[in-house]
Amino acid sequence: MHRIFAFSNSVTLLTKNIFVIFFFLFLSINSIAQKAKADSLEKVLQKEKVDSNKVFQMWNLASITKNFDPLKALAISRQSLFLAEKIKYIEGQSKSLGIIAGTFIKIGNYPRALEYYFEKLKLEEKRDNPGNLASVLMNIGAVYVYQEEYSKALFYYYKSDSIIRTKKINDLSYYSLQNLGDVYDRLNVSDSSYIYFTKALAVAKDSGNIDFIGASMTGLGHSYYKKTNFPLSLINYQTAISYLQAANDDDLLCEATLGLANLYQKLNRYDSAEFYAKLSLAVAQQDKFLLRDLEAAKFLANHYKKLNRSDSAFSYLEYVQVLNDSINSKSRIRESQVMSSNEQIRQIEIEENKKIAQQARSEELQLLLIGIFIPTFFLLTLLLSRIKMDVRVVKLLGVASLLFLFEYLTLLLHPFVTRITHHTPVYELLIYVSIAAILIPIHHRIEHLMIEKLVHNKQLLKLTMKTAKFKMKDPSP
Repeated sequence: MHRIFAFSNSVTLLTKNIFVIFFFLFLSINSIAQKAKADSLEKVLQKEKVDSNKVFQMWNLASITKNFDPLKALAISRQSLFLAEKIKYIEGQSKSLGIIAGTFIKIGNYPRALEYYFEKLKLEEKRDNPGNLASVLMNIGAVYVYQEEYSKALFYYYKSDSIIRTKKINDLSYYSLQNLGDVYDRLNVSDSSYIYFTKALAVAKDSGNIDFIGASMTGLGHSYYKKTNFPLSLINYQTAISYLQAANDDDLLCEATLGLANLYQKLNRYDSAEFYAKLSLAVAQQDKFLLRDLEAAKFLANHYKKLNRSDSAFSYLEYVQVLNDSINSKSRIRESQVMSSNEQIRQIEIEENKKIAQQARSEELQLLLIGIFIPTFFLLTLLLSRIKMDVRVVKLLGVASLLFLFEYLTLLLHPFVTRITHHTPVYELLIYVSIAAILIPIHHRIEHLMIEKLVHNKQLLKLTMKTAKFKMKDPSP
């Protein structure tokens, strides 16, 4: 019942053989279409020259690629993040961090997903974009739900909900209410889950979204069941099923039908319980929802055991064992993917650190050359002041020396100034103005001394020349 901005793609119930053929055909066509779109985006990316556009194209490419090749998507999105950081493109950084986290969720690497969502959160806390901030808080809560850390999930869901209500972000209102209802349902706090599912249903009805309506009514079916209000639970489950079938939401359809099966079993209506449990099982099998399949199979095994139908119970117990083996196998594959993704990210970070180190060495070398050039230029100005030269040339060279020195100090001090001012433009400006206020009087003083020296040299030169002329006119006795 949990929702993070996405809903399952599925189709309505058909006969089993026709459905299986159609389902795999759909997956094949969908996969081919996604790969074709990814190939097209790669070609566009190769031709793109503007860095910010490259970041956007890489993010777009990674968001598609993660559906069929998560490891490749991680590599692309990391490159996108590196480029965005290099050009200081904050929106690109935020988007890249989000797609990396989403890809880690796809793999099942929840700790790494949290790591990148928290990085995204730090960025969004410094920006004035309440929608993005609420979204990342909600996604952090969702990851904690996947990890079954419900108290932490509630903390972030409530922070997100507070922003959504304060800033009136209507597009996220339903998701927030539904997610809060879901967590309270998992915690078996039925009164709270009922409140939030009811609010979510009201929003869903206002929007006219039948999938949202079905999801909220499924939640209310659970809440009423746990509150032992079976008539209202029955109404909500039955209504939810009709909406979910119309919306082609097979994932939640499995949940709603199994919820109804549990309710009918509680009411001792065993035929109805069996019917809806088998319906849940059939849909789960068709859509390859292993966990939903396992839940329905366990229910049927216990159901037949209660009815003393040993053959049927044993048959479903065997099927449960097969599903457990399959899930364990998938878990091992997922663990392998988690390790592979961690290693891939490590290798990408090593390459990025090498590039950063090379860039840092290049900048240090440039600063060193500038540092050598400035005193050399100043000394050259002093030497030139000793020879016959126009005062305006000395002033021009002096101004050039001052500009070079100020720009050099700005480059040299920028990281330190940025760090102590926390990127506050007013404070940065005050510091640089203070530096200029110190340099300008020093420059004027040095310039004045140089001009005095130049004038003195000129006067001395004129006096020497006059003396020489006088001696030439005054014959020796």
